[in-house]
Amino acid sequence: MDASPIHDIFVIGGGINGCGIARDAAGRGFSVFLAEMNDLASGTSSGSTKLIHGGLRYLEFYEFRLVREALMEREVLWKNAPHIIWPMRFVLPYAKGLRPAWLIRLGLFLYDHIGGRKLLPATKTLDMAKDPAGKPLKPLFRKAFEYSDGWVNDARLVALNARDAADRGATIRTRTKVVSARREGDLWAIRLEDVHTGQAEEVKARLLVNAAGPWVDQVLSATVGLNDVHNVRLVQGSHIVINKKFDDPRAYFFQNKDGRIIFAIPYEEEFTLIGTTDRDYPGDPHEVKISDAEIDYLCTAASEYFAQGVKRSDIVWTYSAVRPLYDDGASKAQEATRDYVLKADGGEGAAPIVNAFGGKITTYRRLSESMLEKIEAFLGKRGKPWTANAPLPGGDFPATGFDVEVAKLKTAYPFLDARLARRLTRLYGTRARTLLGLARSNADLGRNFGADLYEAEVRYLVQNEWAMTAEDVLWRRTKRGLQLSREQAGALDEFMRGISRRHVAAAE
Repeated sequence: MDASPIHDIFVIGGGINGCGIARDAAGRGFSVFLAEMNDLASGTSSGSTKLIHGGLRYLEFYEFRLVREALMEREVLWKNAPHIIWPMRFVLPYAKGLRPAWLIRLGLFLYDHIGGRKLLPATKTLDMAKDPAGKPLKPLFRKAFEYSDGWVNDARLVALNARDAADRGATIRTRTKVVSARREGDLWAIRLEDVHTGQAEEVKARLLVNAAGPWVDQVLSATVGLNDVHNVRLVQGSHIVINKKFDDPRAYFFQNKDGRIIFAIPYEEEFTLIGTTDRDYPGDPHEVKISDAEIDYLCTAASEYFAQGVKRSDIVWTYSAVRPLYDDGASKAQEATRDYVLKADGGEGAAPIVNAFGGKITTYRRLSESMLEKIEAFLGKRGKPWTANAPLPGGDFPATGFDVEVAKLKTAYPFLDARLARRLTRLYGTRARTLLGLARSNADLGRNFGADLYEAEVRYLVQNEWAMTAEDVLWRRTKRGLQLSREQAGALDEFMRGISRRHVAAAE
């Protein structure tokens, strides 16, 4: 007799949508199992432009519902995670021959007024000859508009949603591939395989959520065995990171002659992030990487604005991701909708599946709530919507209280360097104290792998946030990969392999 438990919900995909859905569902009392074939946020969700934004340019495509929902979410998310989300001002230089000033003003007026803005400051017009924002730019840009949006550490947003889901009872399994999912009457039998060990197991669930991002259609056709489907349009977005181009804390929104836009954003204190591109992607999402044409495009577009151009030799890092946009038949990649679409199949004796197509990081919480409405139509109601006022792990302090939180950590751990105290608060919020534990000196934090990445932090990430490799730690949980040398990264990799070997031995 099979004694394994039957889960209410099985979620395929450990990106922002999958982890957000798992968190919301677990918090309402559903039993949840989530499987991710790689690391959390290893696909689209760590390859964003890292903005919590309404999407000013989507107004041009009449996406009013999406923009309004996204604008409303900015302050909700900021309050829930003030360590990894914070306000940012954006400077949009007016360029003759592109969008007219009246159109930009109209767009910004709507931006200010349709989203219930309370804490974020309003739009204003800048004289670029006098404002410091004009200093790094060419002198031909005399006027600009400044508006508010938000910044997010995208990969950490995913990890914290997963952590909170697990704290509420969900099973989160990374490096676990869903080999097949078949209906057995009103249940799903899901075959899993551990990517490292090859060990197989079967899990049963009442409902299947397909939140596989770029692989959502592949899951439907190859894994679930439904007819060949085409619901998403894969669009590549690439970014370059260069050494700091300007000292101003504001970001820039640059219009290009082809109608597209790019951002230039202060990044990790010492760098500038420039992106994104928008082009259809025909290949395997696992293999996405920036192309020479995209590098040239971003360098050229940024050089139209900066007094000192951006060259290939300035680039210190690049990243690319594939966005699974719902295929609405738009002619250009940049015109395809960023809205999400949820589609259900099954019921009445056939185990239900709900698929999540499209979406953007800003609206992940609202997508999760919409998904729970679909789920409850099949499984019945449990709890009420609850995530709007629930802080994510480490975010239990006031939205405007970040500096106070840094000071508190510094008082509790006087040996901490000011930059390290700030960095730990940025990544872990109030849970930085859990990470530091009883430490009374830097020596108590163990080995320093470089750039103030100590063994205590690495172990915390392994034990609490599913980190298994050096890449998980350096490029998703932290961005210390920008600071460490190849030798230092290699030493961390060897250390992580040692931890993994001990974990496997303990499990056996």
